[in-house]
Amino acid sequence: MSDEMKQLRPVGIIGTGKYVPEKILTNSDLEKIVETNDEWIVSRTGIRERHIAAPHEATSDLAYEAALKALDSAGMKAEDLDLIIIATVTPDSSFPSTACILQDKLGAKGAAAFDLSAACSGFVYSLATAVGFIQNGMYNNALIIGADTLSRITDYTDRNTCVLFGDGAGAVIIGEVPEGRGFQSFDLGAEGSGGNLLKLEAGGSRLPASQQTVEDKKHFIYMNGREVFKFAVRVMGSATERVLTKAGLGKEDIDLFVPHQANIRIIQSAMQRLDLPPEKCVINVDKYANTSAASIPLALVEAAEEGRMKEGDTVLMVGFGGGLTWGASVLIW
Repeated sequence: MSDEMKQLRPVGIIGTGKYVPEKILTNSDLEKIVETNDEWIVSRTGIRERHIAAPHEATSDLAYEAALKALDSAGMKAEDLDLIIIATVTPDSSFPSTACILQDKLGAKGAAAFDLSAACSGFVYSLATAVGFIQNGMYNNALIIGADTLSRITDYTDRNTCVLFGDGAGAVIIGEVPEGRGFQSFDLGAEGSGGNLLKLEAGGSRLPASQQTVEDKKHFIYMNGREVFKFAVRVMGSATERVLTKAGLGKEDIDLFVPHQANIRIIQSAMQRLDLPPEKCVINVDKYANTSAASIPLALVEAAEEGRMKEGDTVLMVGFGGGLTWGASVLIW
């Protein structure tokens, strides 16, 4: 455990839940929309299908379903919550925050609520933020959700990006846990000089929505795939090594590796750098594609549901995303 965290009360995960929309968009479906094919998509990304939100579903709806499951898992009621943080780049609206919308839906009247924007790293950023609140005694628990509906900002005429993204939500409730358990260290960072490599250009104060921005497709995800790939391979490895060092651990101590699910080749590169066998890594990019902030919690919750973690296991989460950002954490389950 890092020296800073040794002096504070242990905080860990006490409940988990996830939700993905019913509709599935397969690679074969995409073949009918753009010039692509299943073999090309699988060989370059590892993705076979992705879940797509229904017309009536917004990010708060996905988050709500995941939150209910997490509350049930923790044996808690919504009114017991102290804090709600939703990591997302696809909020229901600029304001009110999606977290405030969710607070109302849940009936969590006593909880503070806000959104956090760090793209695919947002879940780990949110965990670090909430752990700090609990460790300093301001709150006793928090509901942390990574949720995104990337299908709403995906250009389905762009074959380079439309195959990559899906929708979903993963939720955890964190609170005090027994000594020796919980979060051991965090490593967060940003490289703002790379912001133009992965962005949603219009819709903010710099470039407000207009007929021209719509015609120019400025409200869809833009990504320089080659450069983002190189950034991801670099920071996934370096952030992992730093967060292990902070926790006083080595790569041989990892029992389960939960990486951001963006591309199978990026995950395999990280596994190779860490000398990890396949059974120690959670991979579900084939089923969900890149769900941004939902990616890591979906993988973590799915692993928990499958019984892949036992008490005392060392779990390492790491992700990268727009900003550019990265975030890693070591957790003793």
